[in-house]
Amino acid sequence: MSTTAGTGPAPCRFAHYFVICGMDTETGLEPDESAREHFEQSPLKRSFRSKILAHFPENVDRNPFNQDAVNMLCMPEGLSFRTQSDSRDPQFHSFLIPRADGSRSYGFTLTFYEQVRSSSIRSAMETLQQMHQAEHTSASSSSSSSSMDSLASSLDEADTPLAPTSCGGSYDPARDTLYVSKALCLVAPLPFLHACRDFLSQLHRAVAGALPPPLPLESYIHNLLYEVPLPPAGRSLKFHGVYQPIVCQRPGPGELPLAGFPLRVAFQLLGMENLVQVFTCALLEMQILLYSQDYQRLVTVAEVITALLFPFQWQHVYVPILPASLCHFLDAPVPFIMGLSSTEGAERSKLQLPHEASLCFVDLDNSCVELPEDFPQFPNKAEFTQELTEVLQSFGVSVEGSVAVSPSPGSSHLKRQALLELVEDGRNGNLGSDGLAALKRLQALALQTAVAVETAGRAGTEGHAPGQEEELLDAKLNVQLREVFAGQFVSMFANYEAFIIQSAPNLESWVTNREQMQNFDKPSFLWDQPEPNLPFLSRFIETQMFASFIDNKIMSQWEEKDPLLSVFDARVEKFRLYHAHAPNPLSSHYQRCSTSQKSAQAIAQRLLKIDHTAIHPHLLDMKIGQGKYDQGFFPNLQADVLATGPASSNRWSGRTAAAQRRTESHRQQPEHLGLDNGIKEKYMQEARSLGKHQWQPTLSDLSPALIAQTNSRFVEGLLKECRMKTKRMLVEKMGGELVDLGHGEVSLTGLEENTLIASLCNLLERIWSHGLQHKQGKSALWSHLLLYQKREENLELQPTSPVSPDKLKPEGGGAMPPLGVSLTQDMRHIQSLTEIRTEVGRTRAWIRLSLEKKLLSQHLKQLLSDQELTKKLYKRYAFLRCEEEKEQFLFHLLSLNADDYFCFTSVFTTIMIPYRAVIIPIKKLSNAMTTSNPWVCVSGELGDSSVIQTPKNVLEMTFECQNLGQLTTVQLGHDNSGLLTKWLVDCVMVRNEITGHTYKFPCGRWLGKGVDDGSLERILIGELVAPCGEEEAGKPCRTPPLQRSPTQIRRIGITALTGRANKPNAAQIQEAIGEAVKNIIKHFQKSEKEQSLTVLLCGENGLVCALEQFFHHGFRSTRLFQKNAFIWDFVEKAMAYLDSADQMGDLQEAPKPLGLTCETFFRYVSAINATPRNIGKDGKFQLLVCLGARDRLLPHWLPLLAESPFTECMYKESALLRDRATVSTLINVLHELHDFPITLETSFIKGIDL
Repeated sequence: MSTTAGTGPAPCRFAHYFVICGMDTETGLEPDESAREHFEQSPLKRSFRSKILAHFPENVDRNPFNQDAVNMLCMPEGLSFRTQSDSRDPQFHSFLIPRADGSRSYGFTLTFYEQVRSSSIRSAMETLQQMHQAEHTSASSSSSSSSMDSLASSLDEADTPLAPTSCGGSYDPARDTLYVSKALCLVAPLPFLHACRDFLSQLHRAVAGALPPPLPLESYIHNLLYEVPLPPAGRSLKFHGVYQPIVCQRPGPGELPLAGFPLRVAFQLLGMENLVQVFTCALLEMQILLYSQDYQRLVTVAEVITALLFPFQWQHVYVPILPASLCHFLDAPVPFIMGLSSTEGAERSKLQLPHEASLCFVDLDNSCVELPEDFPQFPNKAEFTQELTEVLQSFGVSVEGSVAVSPSPGSSHLKRQALLELVEDGRNGNLGSDGLAALKRLQALALQTAVAVETAGRAGTEGHAPGQEEELLDAKLNVQLREVFAGQFVSMFANYEAFIIQSAPNLESWVTNREQMQNFDKPSFLWDQPEPNLPFLSRFIETQMFASFIDNKIMSQWEEKDPLLSVFDARVEKFRLYHAHAPNPLSSHYQRCSTSQKSAQAIAQRLLKIDHTAIHPHLLDMKIGQGKYDQGFFPNLQADVLATGPASSNRWSGRTAAAQRRTESHRQQPEHLGLDNGIKEKYMQEARSLGKHQWQPTLSDLSPALIAQTNSRFVEGLLKECRMKTKRMLVEKMGGELVDLGHGEVSLTGLEENTLIASLCNLLERIWSHGLQHKQGKSALWSHLLLYQKREENLELQPTSPVSPDKLKPEGGGAMPPLGVSLTQDMRHIQSLTEIRTEVGRTRAWIRLSLEKKLLSQHLKQLLSDQELTKKLYKRYAFLRCEEEKEQFLFHLLSLNADDYFCFTSVFTTIMIPYRAVIIPIKKLSNAMTTSNPWVCVSGELGDSSVIQTPKNVLEMTFECQNLGQLTTVQLGHDNSGLLTKWLVDCVMVRNEITGHTYKFPCGRWLGKGVDDGSLERILIGELVAPCGEEEAGKPCRTPPLQRSPTQIRRIGITALTGRANKPNAAQIQEAIGEAVKNIIKHFQKSEKEQSLTVLLCGENGLVCALEQFFHHGFRSTRLFQKNAFIWDFVEKAMAYLDSADQMGDLQEAPKPLGLTCETFFRYVSAINATPRNIGKDGKFQLLVCLGARDRLLPHWLPLLAESPFTECMYKESALLRDRATVSTLINVLHELHDFPITLETSFIKGIDL
């Protein structure tokens, strides 16, 4: 290929290809098998295969001609025929062609109708018409049942005609003139919509006009292809069409990238609310299906949505016009934006789509949007939409979302063009007196209907043409609206750089280890955000587009910065400088855009003051007779003059090409790249494996082998996504144990965990929707489960783990009856929840329940074990029928059993849940039963069960109450009635009968008067029992580390009988107190609480336990011939001493703070002693410590106890309480808790009025 300016610098030319698409008279009529054919339709209503008739040039560097894609997208429905009685208005639409490197080419097509001259085509059409009439007469009563195996058949059902006359289309060669569609197309590197539409319209006008154009059409096409350069960034360009000049402009380096499609149209089609919702779906990488009869509407809305994503880029499947032959791509189990053509009268209810659980369905013709469930709102949505509305209103644009205000794009332009043609004919003297009078009437009507015509005659000398006025208004509105969107991202991510984790020394190391490292500190970023923004942001920062954005930022250390990133970073810097003195620039206060007017002015200046005018069209070196004019027929262009460009290019084209080559050369420097192209290519394929390069379908005639290859890539991608999601859930759940994120200790917050689980639910829905034979409901997974449940019920299978109905006998050793593991039982639990009303909601609840029970992999394996059912539901290429990938998928899900999830319990907080409780006594040292009336009260993070009376001689009970959340405490007591009132209890076991979570509440203490500390009520702290085999039933779970009841360790009847436990020394006690205080402080500093405050106060290693050890150190508790002394005895003696001193007036002379301290101490101890609850002496001391910590009184009470005269008689001289330095240190440590609001569970403070 020549390297002259005509063909060499192809990327620097305005247009790459000119294409003519239509009917090939040599091959004749070929039915378009992919265009949803129905032979019961009239031949005029059928579609026939179109072909590329000509394209110029043959090929372009770095953008080879894609014949299949251009043919599909120029005429997505194939050839169509009309007669003189049908509407034959020219139609304009755009399309996109994805390239292998992820970039795009833009196509602009004008379709018009040309009279059929070929006698063979007319004869064929006549024959088809006769056959159709004969078949319709003979088969009037037969109707075929349509299969729903594919989307195409469902589309056909919607618009099948009842009779040929209903189509209004019949062809009689004796009286009808036959016309066939033909398309003129430009393929360009950038979306210059207005310019390309104007050029094609002028070409069509030259063909349809009564007089030939000033020059042969080849001159204008050659000029556009080879002599009109791509305007450089920040410049404007004027070139010439057949009749009028055309202007376009390109944003500067610091401006928002070019977006040639009018946002006005998208807002008018959808309305403000719907457009913002669809935009949010795109940000969250959901599946978006656009639906319209008008191809230009599909492309416009798709391009508008993706343009508004700046600085982020859509990374997945992007097909704004989905050709009929590619409808199977709607089965793709990946995020996508696709546009599907509808037919007039088609019903939405008959449109069967594989993915509806996570699909955003956008009906552009009816301004209707169907959103997925669990949809978060865009931050500051009310203020955001208000600002957008004000911008639109300033341009006089209605945003009601009514289709009536949004005619097909280009229709007003075509009306205006028709008037302009009349003006031109009048100016050229081609209108008679009647025509001139008609023109005057049309001009008067145009004034009333706001169609500007007057200025057309002065466009060349004054101002600019009406088309340029339209482009100027659309461009100014576009940039002002986009600035509002971009401004929100700037304020939202103003500090994003502070959370980027730079963990690789060079690019090669980073690329090699990209999948194993975290590059963004998501928890810390979310903690800095306003709370209302968290539902959206927590999901958005998990998307591929955000990951690629951060990747580009990290790569900018070693490579040239991505252009979009450069623009965004510059805006972030300005924003931070502007808000440098603000108290909190990231507050939830809405930040309005301040740059929209300035950006609009820059565009207006470029369009009003042209920087460059391209070479005018001129005569070419054509043979005599070439380029002959034939009105109404587009000529056969002369390939010899259009195949190559001129020998030398203009100065702009050459200069731009040279700059392009220098840039390419610079990018190929090894020291600049930092790694060879092979590693870089590996990064593009692996690190962004969910991006557009892997998922973008090939727009070509697909062979079975190519379809199989595409599906294989989808399956591989789903498996990889599953592996990455499960790994991410494990790593984040374990926090700093498995990965050092570079920002200290980081734990997974409940919001993040919920986001990751919602993402897993979405993935499972997409896997179960891939390759469906027949769609059963909105959730493919739930439909599969229902069919499995029905089969199981019909077979009347026995449960695999039968549950014994017998009550646990006292001699049973404390083991609860096993809870049955049953997929259908878990389904019935979900089906019984009246709060969940949709299939998608039930599916997600079932997934959460299975995950919490560590049965998700097992349940799905059981579901898929019914191979007969799976084969009936899924096609051969479906993910669920790929055995090897299915096994790996189940293995990845099995890895989630390594952690504990409470994703069902924490989400469905209002449902009623059955619980089973078992009291386990120590039979060897006491009676197995008691004659008293026992009672329990179970408490959790969400509430308590209230007191539940236990029947006598029954140790096991079931009860139902509203979800308690994760269980924390059990209050156990009895009324001390009967003869056998002394009861030694080992523990209490409580199980959630839906989730299977079992909690053990150790006790190891007596209940009864005159034994131990005389308590009739104990507060027990729970620990979660691991869901293992029976041999491990008593072992606690590793995570979360819920604690044992401290009473079992610190003050016991058991150890008193079996030998004194090992006592900690002074250093260990001081260390334990410091650790307990530090754990409480950490609890308040973390957004997600790993342990409840109750455990940190009263559990093992809690504050109460540590202070009890402090007071037990050197305590004279055992006495000959007397009852053992308790710490509470010492507290009561100290209170009595302070009370007597107060009555004698000694405290009145003390400093005021000391007097108040004595008063509060006396009041709190008295209130605890006065409580009607029989909580025992150790329970009273525990309550005093908890109340003192809550009310910030502990450091003030400690000196009173240390200075009490009873300290010397009740404590040895070596006791810590008698060491002033130790007491002083302890007071300082306890003061650290004063900055934190400690709250106590109701079970602790019940009956205490303080």
